[in-house]
Amino acid sequence: MNLDLKEINRCVRCGTCRAVCPVFEESGWESANTRGRILLTRGLARGLKADPEVLDSLNTCTTCGICTDNCPAGVNPPQLIEAARRELVGQGIVTREQAALSRNIYESGNTFGDPGDRLAWLRDRSRLREKADYVYFVGCMNSYRRSDTAARTFDLLSRFGATLLPAEQCCGSPLLRTGFDAHRFADENLRQIKGTGANTVITGCAGCYTTLKNNYSADLEVLSIPEFLAEHIFELDLEPLDITVTYHDPCHLGRHNKIYEQPRRVIEAVCNLKEMKACREAARCCGGGGGVRSAYKDLSLRMAKRRLQDVPEGVDYIVTSCPLCIRNLRDAGAGEKAIDLADLVASAIR
Repeated sequence: MNLDLKEINRCVRCGTCRAVCPVFEESGWESANTRGRILLTRGLARGLKADPEVLDSLNTCTTCGICTDNCPAGVNPPQLIEAARRELVGQGIVTREQAALSRNIYESGNTFGDPGDRLAWLRDRSRLREKADYVYFVGCMNSYRRSDTAARTFDLLSRFGATLLPAEQCCGSPLLRTGFDAHRFADENLRQIKGTGANTVITGCAGCYTTLKNNYSADLEVLSIPEFLAEHIFELDLEPLDITVTYHDPCHLGRHNKIYEQPRRVIEAVCNLKEMKACREAARCCGGGGGVRSAYKDLSLRMAKRRLQDVPEGVDYIVTSCPLCIRNLRDAGAGEKAIDLADLVASAIR
C-alpha cells in the first residue's frame, strides 16, 4: 500500500471542506465530500477492501482543489484522492467508465478513441515548421471536438512563429486524474517537443497545462494561452469589441496554478469584463474534471448548472480557457454563449 497515512492523518476532520465541495453541494452525502473521501482513503491505507460505493465516492471528486485552498490543516485532498485511485487501479479495481477511458487513450492516443487524423483541422500542412521556439499543444478536446478553436488559436500563435507537434498524443491528464500511468504519452510528447527545438510549449487546455507543467520534465517551459496572450496582446492589431463578457476560472488554471490576472488582462484589452458572483479562488468548478464528466454525467451537469447561476446579468459571453469547461457549461444551458479566450481575441483582430 503506497498511500501516505501520515499525510492522510493531517486531516483533523473539521468539516471546513463540506461547505465548499461542489459534489457535496449536489448530493449531500458525507461520502461525497472531501472529509468523507479522506476517511475512506484512511481505511484503504489500513488494508480495508473497496466496494463499489467506495469507488463512487473517490471517483466523483473533480479534483477542483477548492478544499485545498480552504483547508486549515494544509491538506491537499486531490493529491490524496488521486493516490487512492492509483492504488485501486494498481489492484485492478476500476469502474467500467475508468476502464473505457483508459482503453480509449491507450489504443488511440486520445480520450475519445477516435481513429481519425488529429490534425484534420489544419488545412495547410505547409504551416508546420520543423523547428520553432514555440510549440502549440492542442489537446484532445480541441483537436477532435473544438477544432475551430484549435485553428483560431494556431492562427494567433503562428504569428509568433509557433508550430505543432507532427503526431501529438494525449497529454496524459485524464489517465493521471483517474489513477492510471501516463509515462508512455509524456515520453512521446517530450520526444517530439525536443525534436522541434522549442523551449516553450503553449496550450489552451487547463488539464493539458497542469499536466505538462507539473508532470513533465522540469526544464520545459509551459505557458497557458492566457499567460502567452497577456504578454503579447498589444503586439496584435486589435479592434476593441463593444461587448461585455464574464470569465470562468478553470480549476486547473486558477486554484491549481494561480493564473487569475492574465486572462482578465487579455479580456480587458478586448472588451468589458463583468465578474461572476464567485470568481478567482472562490470560483465554482464546472463539474467536468477528474473523470467525473465521463463517468457521472448527470452529476457533472448539475454542477455546471449551479455554476451558471453565478453568471451576472447583461453579459454577451462566458469566456474561459478550458475546452472541457466550455463543453460542460454549454451542455448545462449556456449554449453558444460559452466561448474560448482565444476565440474572443481572434474576433477582435482587425
